[in-house]
Amino acid sequence: MSDAFAVTPEQVAAYRADGAVLLKGICADWVDLLREGVERNMAAPGPYAAENLKPGEAGRFFDDYCNWDRIPEFETVIRQSPLADAAGQLMDSERVQLFHDHVLVKEAGTAKPTPWHQDAPYYFVEGRQTLSFWVPLDPVREASLRCVAGSHLWPKPVLPTRWLNEDAFYAEEDAYIPVPDPDAEGMRVLEWEMEPGDAVAFDYRTLHGARGNESAGRRRAFSLRLVGDDAVYVERPGRTSPPFPGHGMRAGERLREDWFPVLGA
Repeated sequence: MSDAFAVTPEQVAAYRADGAVLLKGICADWVDLLREGVERNMAAPGPYAAENLKPGEAGRFFDDYCNWDRIPEFETVIRQSPLADAAGQLMDSERVQLFHDHVLVKEAGTAKPTPWHQDAPYYFVEGRQTLSFWVPLDPVREASLRCVAGSHLWPKPVLPTRWLNEDAFYAEEDAYIPVPDPDAEGMRVLEWEMEPGDAVAFDYRTLHGARGNESAGRRRAFSLRLVGDDAVYVERPGRTSPPFPGHGMRAGERLREDWFPVLGA
């Protein structure tokens, strides 16, 4: 049973209008455990681990996902922290189901930003009730998550690209809008100075990215992807990320619970 966390009506309204909201201190009691999990993950990366810098670029930008079932620290946080409970309140969902975990680490002096993207086009999940948490495990000033307010309501998704070589993820580029430049185009960008254990909750459809980490300290972040009542499996025009090979699901079905556990109902 997870701890309770009272999401305010104002936070719910901000999440639904903007597609992102800050929840201060929601994981403050879980930071040390998550740090242990990240170190375990980096010492023994999973099959989807990636280094996201080109030769000659300074620093290190590591990410990995789908490791909760082999890293006990992650599973404990996923099942016992307030995150799932808060997600149900924000999504207005009776069910909260795990999709996957994600670790993103930018070591000191890593200038490379996280490219602007929406999560939804990479995933084989479709639904209004989808939510990601981004939880920093170090104080964040300039290297924080950045979310474009209202982008979860855009009528057409943003083209997914590969982070390292920046080419299109799927062949059917006409189904998407080109990746915008929110700063140059004057979009309202939400970003917050954050302490370890704070969290940004955002919709899978929210356009987001992050600045590089040019500070003298690390920027470790744990992200958790969850889905609600109306989320179902959907076919994409290519291999999704994460791919989850051999899942056996058909279009329109809920995610299978033996692979994607229900965390709250």
